Amino acid sequence: MLQEGSLYLGTSRNPDDSLNKAEYMALKYGNRHGIVTGATGTGKTVTLQVLAESFSEAGVPVFASDIKGDLSGLAAMGEPKDWITQRAEQIGFTDYAPAEFPVIFWDLYGEKGHRVRTTVAEMGPLLLSRLMNASEAQEGALNIAFKIADEGGLPLMDFKDLQALLNYMAEHATELSSQFGLISKASIATLQRGLLILEQQGAENFFGEPALKVTDIMRTTHDGRGAISILAADKLMMNPRLYATFLLWLLSELFEELPEVGDLDKPKLVFFFDEAHLLFNDAPKVLIERVEQVVRLIRSKGVGVYFVTQNPLDVPETVLAQLGNRVQHALRAYTPREQKAVKTAADTFRPNPAFDCADAITQLGIGEALVSTLEAKGIPSMVERTLIRPPSGKVGPIDDATRQKVMNLSPVAGQYDIDLDSESAYEILTARAKKAADAEAARRAAEEKAESGESAAGRWTLPGFGDEPEETQSGRKTTTTKRSGGYQRETVIEAAMKSAARSVATSVGRALVRGILGSLRR
Repeated sequence: MLQEGSLYLGTSRNPDDSLNKAEYMALKYGNRHGIVTGATGTGKTVTLQVLAESFSEAGVPVFASDIKGDLSGLAAMGEPKDWITQRAEQIGFTDYAPAEFPVIFWDLYGEKGHRVRTTVAEMGPLLLSRLMNASEAQEGALNIAFKIADEGGLPLMDFKDLQALLNYMAEHATELSSQFGLISKASIATLQRGLLILEQQGAENFFGEPALKVTDIMRTTHDGRGAISILAADKLMMNPRLYATFLLWLLSELFEELPEVGDLDKPKLVFFFDEAHLLFNDAPKVLIERVEQVVRLIRSKGVGVYFVTQNPLDVPETVLAQLGNRVQHALRAYTPREQKAVKTAADTFRPNPAFDCADAITQLGIGEALVSTLEAKGIPSMVERTLIRPPSGKVGPIDDATRQKVMNLSPVAGQYDIDLDSESAYEILTARAKKAADAEAARRAAEEKAESGESAAGRWTLPGFGDEPEETQSGRKTTTTKRSGGYQRETVIEAAMKSAARSVATSVGRALVRGILGSLRR
C-alpha cells in the first residue's frame, strides 16, 4: 500500500462502512503546511505520531513538541496491541510492522532531553515583549535597549546581560533620552520586574550559551531516515507563554537562517506545533502578522508547519487559509461556539457529495478523521471519511531508563549540556562601572589631599602638639615661635636660658611681695 513519493495516512470508507480507497499525502506538498484538529480523546496524538513516522521514513527530519510525553514512544519498538492489529486488518494495511525511530530528545530545563537555549539577542525585542506581556511603552523601551546594545558593543546573551543593560539605562536615562528618545524610568522598572517574574518561572534556563543550531534538528541517519526531534513540554506547559514564544522563535530562526530552495521533492523539515491555540491567545496584532508572514514564506525554505489544536477557530483565518493538508477528528457541538467550530471546519473542506461534512464531524469515531490533502497542481482533494492507520512505534510514553539510553547515544550528546558564560553585556558594563568608581575614588582622594595641604600651610603648632621639631643643617634641634613678622627659629640652649630667667624673675617677685605684705602686718 506504500507509494513512492507519498505518505500513507489511512483508508477511507463509504457511507455504508465499506472500504473505499487508500488516502495519501503527496510528499512534494508536505511543505504546504497543514492542520490536525479534534476534541480531546479523538486521536489527534496518534495521528501526529503517524505523520511523524511517515515523514521520518521518507527521509524528512521532524520537530514536534510532546505535551503529555506520549510521543516519546517513537523511540521504542511498537507493541502489536489488539486495537492496532485490528485496525491494520480492518483497513487492509498489510505492510504494517512494529518499528522504532531515530529520536533526539530536547528540554528547555535539561531534565528529559538535551538543553535547548537561545540568546536574548536572537530572541529579539518583539518576541521578548510577548514573553513579558509588555505594554506598548515598555516594548518601546525594550527596543531602545536592543539599539543601545547594538551600537555600544554589548552582546545580550542571558538574563543578567539584559538586567545589567536595563540598570544602566535607568541610571543614565537623561543622557540616553537625548540620543535614543524618551526613556521612562517607570517602563524600565516594569521590565525589570517582568524579568524577575520570568526568572522565578525558570525562563532564564532558555537564555544562554551554547545556543541551539537549527542544523541539529535537521539531521538524517545513515540509513536515510529523518531524525525526529521531540521537545519535552510537559513541564514547559506550566508556562504557556514561554512555550508558545519558544516555538515561534524556532520558526523565526528557521525562516531567517535557511536559504530559499523553492519547491522540492520533499520538505527539508516538518514542524509540528501542538496546542497551537497558545500561540494566538491574546496575541497582539503585530505578532499575528509575524506568524502569518513566517507561515506564508517559510514553505519556500522547504519547511512545512503543521498546527495541532482542538478547535479550528483557535487559528486565525489569515493563517488557516494557508494550511493545505487537513485532518479533522471529531468535534462536539454542545455550545454555540462548538457549533460554529463545526461549521467552520466543514466549510474549509472541498465537499464530498457522498455525505454531509458537518454531520460527519460530530459522528466520527476514535481514530477516524475527515482528510483532505493537496493533489496534482496543489488542488485540495475531495474530503474523505478516513480510518487513520496504526502507528508502528510504541503508543504511549517510554520509561526514564530508555529515555536516558537514547540521550546517551544521541548525535548531539554533550554539545548542549554544559553552560558557557562568555564576556557579554553584564561583564562589560560591570567593568565600566568599576573603572568609573575607581576614577571617582581617585578624584576624591586627590581633592582631600589638596584640601589637607592647604589647611596645613595656614596653621602653626607648639612643640609636642602637632608639628615635631625639625633638625637643622648643623644637627641642632629647633622649635618654632610666632612673631608679628612671621616665624623665627631658636636653639634649645636659648630656650633653656629664657626659661631659667623667667624662673628667677618669678622667684624674686614672690619674695618682694611677701616682704611688703609682712611690713604691712606690722
